[in-house]
Amino acid sequence: MPYTTLISVADLVRNINSPDWLVVDCRFDLANKQWGRAAYAESHIPGAIYAHLDDDLSAPIVPGVTGRHPLPSIEQFAATLARWGIDERVQVVTYDDKGGMFAARLWWMLRWLGHEKVAVLDGGWKHWLDAGQPVSADVPTRAARTFTPRPQLHLEASVDDVVAALNDPAIKLLDARGADRFRGENETIDPKAGHIPGAKSVPFMENLTPDGLFLDQEALRTRFRALLGDTQSRDTICYCGSGVTACHNVLAMLHAGLGDARLYAGSWSHWITDPDRPVAMGEE
Repeated sequence: MPYTTLISVADLVRNINSPDWLVVDCRFDLANKQWGRAAYAESHIPGAIYAHLDDDLSAPIVPGVTGRHPLPSIEQFAATLARWGIDERVQVVTYDDKGGMFAARLWWMLRWLGHEKVAVLDGGWKHWLDAGQPVSADVPTRAARTFTPRPQLHLEASVDDVVAALNDPAIKLLDARGADRFRGENETIDPKAGHIPGAKSVPFMENLTPDGLFLDQEALRTRFRALLGDTQSRDTICYCGSGVTACHNVLAMLHAGLGDARLYAGSWSHWITDPDRPVAMGEE
């Protein structure tokens, strides 16, 4: 059985030496964009390669047109995956040191191109270390493979889909940012504060226990059912500041057995590129 949402440290340890497994270190710091690469160079899970949020998991920003982390083209990202040695046989495991906030982005992107054998390491780097597992500074050499994309475009929501949702009570918008940013009280990243009208505040960090593990499936189901009511995941659009932490909510919902929500990859930083798009402040 492939791992498709989360994987424990113990299960990774049992399989880590398989040639058809690949671990990807996604550590990153929005305030210091080279920190994650330096941390990887110092020590990482043995055999892991490094994925940089800006360089590998995003396309270049076009000021006034894109959000802060636009998706690369399907062709570009498929070439990256092939270079990393991923094909349909490979089980990918992603991790970071921020509760999965960056690892979930790569998890979602692989599924976006039709690769379902991908899971986020529950507890990430901290729990790997806490379990006394080995680390390495060696950068592995991995042969390229042929990656054939099978785009799952139903996992995306366009900005037009979001605009349409403003007047459609059957569609739910979930905002993964902190509640203060949602309310427009503490915006230090994007040039305009607030949220998309009608969205619900669903901070991604509340998917986790105080120790940084994901809540169990029943707790996650309870959390999201309370927010969604009778709305199905396919009628739910997740967003955040730039299409990164929203993937955490998509992952949590799928792990809870609620199915696939859609991702508005441009998110808030894209929404505000058009001054005519409405903005809400406060709790509602």
